[in-house]
Amino acid sequence: MVRAMRIVQLTSTSAGGVARHARQVAGLLADAGEEVLLAGPADVVAESPVPVAVVDIADRPRPSDVAALKRLRGVLAGTDLVHAHGLRAGAAAVLATRAMRGRPAVVVTLHNLPVGGPRVQAVAAVLERVVARGADLVLGVSGDLVARATRLGASAQRALVPAPARTETGPLDDAARQQLRASLGLTPQERFVLTVGRLAPQKGLGLLADTAATLVRSGAPAFRWVVVGDGPLAGELAERVRAESLPVVVAGRRDDVTALNAIADVVVSTSTWEGQPLAVQEALQAGAAVVATDVGGTREVTADAAVLVPPQAEQLAAAVARLLTDDAERARLRSAARERASRLPTPEDVVAQLRDVYARAVVPQRTRGTDRTRPTD
Repeated sequence: MVRAMRIVQLTSTSAGGVARHARQVAGLLADAGEEVLLAGPADVVAESPVPVAVVDIADRPRPSDVAALKRLRGVLAGTDLVHAHGLRAGAAAVLATRAMRGRPAVVVTLHNLPVGGPRVQAVAAVLERVVARGADLVLGVSGDLVARATRLGASAQRALVPAPARTETGPLDDAARQQLRASLGLTPQERFVLTVGRLAPQKGLGLLADTAATLVRSGAPAFRWVVVGDGPLAGELAERVRAESLPVVVAGRRDDVTALNAIADVVVSTSTWEGQPLAVQEALQAGAAVVATDVGGTREVTADAAVLVPPQAEQLAAAVARLLTDDAERARLRSAARERASRLPTPEDVVAQLRDVYARAVVPQRTRGTDRTRPTD
């Protein structure tokens, strides 16, 4: 009888989807019969579907990291493998296991492209090198992250991220559609443009406002651009909307995103980088006509089921304006979106990939023993 693999899913402080993904993966693997523990800061491991260990890995280096690494070594004792999510957690996993007896295998998933000023980039470059040289296998949520890790010497491949669970809603009748539009401030004559996402720098909110202004200047059909979500830039976006009298509604968080995707004339992603964007996947599932910036792994998610353009206001505005006036093209994209959504990774796909990845990482560990550190230059 093959025993269950002892696995630690590790993540650091995260305000985005990384911690949510780690919790999801932990639950999927536990349901598949593996012995799984989720480790990370207290707020991240809250509401975990599996047993937890609090390990205070912050989103940037700090003196308490020494204590966190010591704590992590204790958590990892006797495990087969640690799967770290994110660059900080990945570097912590590599450093914590480096001198361990019976060292567990290390798999790291890179979820984001490092961004920030010169100091942040310098720290990220060091951490990337630590991960690339020290992890047994590296997964990247987009092809550019895989290529970046490979250039640094990692054994890397693209990670599968399960598509969001579908929220089924029946078709809205005309009265319900009009009521929903009115709740967003849309008049009967206005076209409905929708963006859903966390209001943070990566989402290109300045580009969104520039694109809205360009649409107004270009004489596009009357529209209202509704932005659903919250985050640190919500106030900044709302202030610009007021200052420039843009036809944009900063709507905050809502629990009817599926219905909004279904009735929007066009759903737009203005992100400056994405891995496997969940908001775009949700739009595809709802059969939306999507326009998105061609960045990161977005094309790997949409294939030809969306209009992809460079992250430039003029080109985004032109693509949106064309769809607002082309009923046939919107209908074609809606059909293509539904077909593409049926091919997005399932939880079963993700479990199958991870079991294969884990087996390839753990077998060399058991074969060669514990001394598996890679040379550094």
